[in-house]
Amino acid sequence: MAKRLWEAPAEVKRDANITAFMQAVNARHGTNLATYADLHRWSVEHIPDFWGLVWDRAGTIASRRYDSVVDDPYRMPGAKWFEGARMNFAENLLRRNDDHLAFVFRGEDRVTRRMTYAQLRAAVAGLAKALRAAGIKPGDRVVAYMPNMIETAAAMLAATAVGATWSSCATDIGPQAAADRLGQVAPKVLFTVDGYYYKGKRFDVVPRALELAAAIPSLERVVVASYDTATQPDVSAIRNAQRWDDFSRPDPSGAIAFEQLPTDHPLFIMFSSGTTGKPKCLVQGAAGVLLNHYTELVLHSDLKPQDVIMYVTTCSWMMWNWLLSSLMTGATIVLYDGNPTHPDAGAMWRLIEQEGITVFGTSATYLNYIRNQGLTPSRDFNLSSLREISQTGSALSAEGWEWVYEAVKRDFFFCSISGGTDINGSFMGGNLLTPVYAGQMQGWTLGKKCAAYGPDGKPLVDEQGELVCEAAVPSMPLRFWNDPQGEKYRAAYFEVYPGKWRHGDFVQVHSQTGTITIYGRSDSTLKPSGVRIGTAEIYNQVERIEGIADSLAIGQEWEGDQRIILFVKLAPGHELTDRLRATIRETLLRKTSPRHVPAKIVAVSDIPYTLNMKKVESAVTNIIHGKPVLNREALSNPESLRLYEDIPELRT
Repeated sequence: MAKRLWEAPAEVKRDANITAFMQAVNARHGTNLATYADLHRWSVEHIPDFWGLVWDRAGTIASRRYDSVVDDPYRMPGAKWFEGARMNFAENLLRRNDDHLAFVFRGEDRVTRRMTYAQLRAAVAGLAKALRAAGIKPGDRVVAYMPNMIETAAAMLAATAVGATWSSCATDIGPQAAADRLGQVAPKVLFTVDGYYYKGKRFDVVPRALELAAAIPSLERVVVASYDTATQPDVSAIRNAQRWDDFSRPDPSGAIAFEQLPTDHPLFIMFSSGTTGKPKCLVQGAAGVLLNHYTELVLHSDLKPQDVIMYVTTCSWMMWNWLLSSLMTGATIVLYDGNPTHPDAGAMWRLIEQEGITVFGTSATYLNYIRNQGLTPSRDFNLSSLREISQTGSALSAEGWEWVYEAVKRDFFFCSISGGTDINGSFMGGNLLTPVYAGQMQGWTLGKKCAAYGPDGKPLVDEQGELVCEAAVPSMPLRFWNDPQGEKYRAAYFEVYPGKWRHGDFVQVHSQTGTITIYGRSDSTLKPSGVRIGTAEIYNQVERIEGIADSLAIGQEWEGDQRIILFVKLAPGHELTDRLRATIRETLLRKTSPRHVPAKIVAVSDIPYTLNMKKVESAVTNIIHGKPVLNREALSNPESLRLYEDIPELRT
């Protein structure tokens, strides 16, 4: 039984958005739901009723209401959602138009800007008119190679307001990696920037933007924003380029002609990590994204208009799209661009104090870093505004959860979520109606009919299995780009368990609590002597050992079997001694099983991560087996892969 860490006080539960939603279910459908388990069960047994109520509770703005919620929720792929309705995504996010703060932009400790909802409306109105004047029509693609700044958000809202389909990549990835993504969708307009700051150093983006624009022949216009408004970019070298202020000026009237479109009109094209080749292009529809984000932000995260929300993210990651949907609630969004530990490890906690952030989103990697630095945020900063941490990206160990309640705040909501770019949201998440247990997701998110499956295709409880979604979700991809017959889409999710979505995570559902433990990606599951082991089981133990900053476990084919190789990144001032090796092995033997103990432990100076901060076991596995890694620029730190080439210890 996991350690119980926190439960919301009675008054918090009473005033929670999810409680009001459950009361609405009872009133509309004559039910008597009283617990989260009741509500979730109803949401997956009455899928059309659930999503129909979500549509209404979200106050969805539509020029025409749907004829039916869904034709067949068990047809995957291919379920049709909200047919007949006409709506616009941006219109649903821009419903507020007053002097309340919409955005606070912080570019490390160099740049700060603020924008109200009225100012945002004016900016989007000007951009939308400029895009239409540039010939952008519904279905055209508009893309960005931008930092996490207000202009990026405004460009997304303007593009979707006129019916264009949006994609974005952050400027911290190389132009070739950006071209591998954005170039596939043949965009007409590219928004970019003159530079950005990272760890206090300014990086010039114009040469990268020049290379990117040259690699995308479909581009008709490039718009270059100023990161710091004190400078004006020189755009003369870029084909068909102009400065932001020359392309568009705010329209004080705030008048926007929102294009009314079918609910399955392509809103976003998201990209897979691309570590095994060119990234897959996932086409997602407007209504599906909007309503899925509503359930996760409003019902699961309890976001309200008075909140100030921030996520440590870039516009390469779906958490950026998720964060911007907070506008539908009227809350204030803090956009942070740069290194979250600059100029020191206390940077984010200082920002929470300064801006009164109430919901702070981050990754397990960041929390582990802060923990290993010995920081105690509750002692060093005033975190009275903070009521919730939302954590995602990779699994956080049970000890990591306990550290959060010891070092950050004792009475607040730690809301761990997990899902993916694929659905622009979560399959698992938190809620204010059930307790928080160390190291375990509180449950499946509403409307997601999920289970852990064994190799025989049957659901498992209290055993590890594949995460499978048994019914359609509105935000599942409409299709893959350039996949006219749907073959790539079906192969990616539906072939292992026909007609059901196999997500690729290795999980366990706990019968006593309904909570869920994640053990890592199923495609990186280790199988020494045929026994399946999730890599997270190893990380959760190893990364709490003093001296270990990070780790990566892979399986090496060896003498007709598989042996576990553990790579460890050491904390400053530590060495991989025989004693530390022994401590690692003894810890895994005592806390897990003999099967988890690695055959080899190797020190490395860096661990490879994808752009959305997930460890890349597959690339390292390929390297040690002499196989190519096809798309190194899909990683946030591709240079790290050189550390895994030709390691003598792995030849014996």
